[in-house]
Amino acid sequence: MPSLHEQAHLSLKRTVIIAIFSAVAVVLSLIESLIPVNVSIPGAKLGLANIMILTCLYFLRGRDAFMVVILKTVLSSFILGTFSTFLFSISGALLSFLAMWGLLRLGREHFSMISVSIVGGISHNVGQLGAASLYLQTTKVMAYLPLLLIAGILTGIAVGIAVRYLIPSLSKLSLFEGFLTKPA
Repeated sequence: MPSLHEQAHLSLKRTVIIAIFSAVAVVLSLIESLIPVNVSIPGAKLGLANIMILTCLYFLRGRDAFMVVILKTVLSSFILGTFSTFLFSISGALLSFLAMWGLLRLGREHFSMISVSIVGGISHNVGQLGAASLYLQTTKVMAYLPLLLIAGILTGIAVGIAVRYLIPSLSKLSLFEGFLTKPA
């Protein structure tokens, strides 16, 4: 059992990691908004901020990654969007988080980071479409589902590859000592 001092030290490190991951996720969202993605699919994005969410799920607890999701979504929406943007974003982000967290809870050894990321990308798009359908009071937006599924797979692969390279690099930093064997 860790001493009270060790527990306080780990708690402080956890808070610092959450703050850093949240800040980087917001910056990635801002950068993503500046990248002209020339696709005619409403809601399709690169999902760069998911790099930080999935990395957080790897190192910390689910509730810590949930905090990163909430902070990233609220702050990014305040900076970049409107209420409907926030509604779509939070719906996609929460469904994506739940899907990725659930897979990692089932067993990290059973799913690669890329497969978890793909499920996250697809879930994000499904969550956004669900929110759009409710908000706009029409199911016509579901016509975008096939294209958004493809977009979710492609962006999920890219994000998963990035996370696969980021985790070993971060694992070498002393900030992450004590968090390397934590469950999702």
